[in-house]
Amino acid sequence: MQTPRYEYNRSRLNERLEELKSLSTPFGLTVRYALKANPHPEIISLVSGAGISFDASSSYEAAELLAQGIPGDRISLSSQQSAHNLPELLSGGVLYIAASLNQLRQFLAVSGKPPTVGLRVNPDMGYGHNNRTSTGGPNSSFGIWHEYLPEALELAKASGVIVDRLHIHVGSGADPSVWGKVMERALTIVELMPDVLSLNIGGGYKVHRYGDEKESSLTDIVAEFSRHLISFNERTGRKIHLELEPGTYLIAHAGTLVASVDDIIDTGSAGYTFLKLNTGMNDFLRSTLYGAQHEIEVVNDETETADYVVVGHNCESGDLLTPVNGNPEEIEPRTLKKAHIGDEVRIKDAGAYCASMRAKGYNSFPEAVEIFVD
Repeated sequence: MQTPRYEYNRSRLNERLEELKSLSTPFGLTVRYALKANPHPEIISLVSGAGISFDASSSYEAAELLAQGIPGDRISLSSQQSAHNLPELLSGGVLYIAASLNQLRQFLAVSGKPPTVGLRVNPDMGYGHNNRTSTGGPNSSFGIWHEYLPEALELAKASGVIVDRLHIHVGSGADPSVWGKVMERALTIVELMPDVLSLNIGGGYKVHRYGDEKESSLTDIVAEFSRHLISFNERTGRKIHLELEPGTYLIAHAGTLVASVDDIIDTGSAGYTFLKLNTGMNDFLRSTLYGAQHEIEVVNDETETADYVVVGHNCESGDLLTPVNGNPEEIEPRTLKKAHIGDEVRIKDAGAYCASMRAKGYNSFPEAVEIFVD
């Protein structure tokens, strides 16, 4: 079969969908699939068919969802870039979240706008295994800085618009106690926003891909969220609807990137042996960008093993698939089955932020095909 190729396992995806559908919180829960994780049309169809809503990270993603028949009221838009088609999205029923004061002003200037809007707020808190995965705090450009919230609320009030939704996303992690701290901080901001009915706490629910990485338990995290929401209700009388955005959690384990060994070279007795694949950063950028590690399997009948540095086929020294964890600048050999030119290699847990986040077209290599298996 052709390599490189992405294989998506429907059964694994459906298992996660059923798990997400079983979750609940005291005052209502909306699960939104973060489309940026993987926008393949069949994934959109499966997610929509399961009754899961969507999070769009650009106006183009929102338009794509509308074009595929997703109702606007099941799409929430929070974008780093101002929407290129905001009036059309609003008329289509898309739920808008302003992620800056400028974006809020743009929304308020739209004729026939809805009477309510959401705000994304940077709560001065961020988490992640490195700075590139943290989306909160003073080093992050995501959202309205929390100190400017009064100005945002006044702008909306002056235009007769109610801010009824709050969006906070701080990064990624697996520890329920950390997510509890995130919820505590989020609810202190909700308390400053008397009309907020819904809190979107974002995504970043980490999955295990390699080594000693921890897998999130969304059941435990949602239980932690619920505990804080109940406490907030008892103290304030307010019932806050919760929204989650589990993109990675939903699709990561369902995907595998299958490549072939194109070449094997070494740099002498004091150096390394390199497996060169017929894929790389043009299909798979996470390791180059984040120093992310994935399990890699050489598919053959060998019983011997060898240590390899696995690299891509792009003309870039950074096209590296076996970096030191969290450090894309350093290499870390892997012990794999002894490989031969032509062997298939499987890069696992590649369903999320892989096909959707690649250095598309680099070196003019064709893209890995995407197929579904049962």
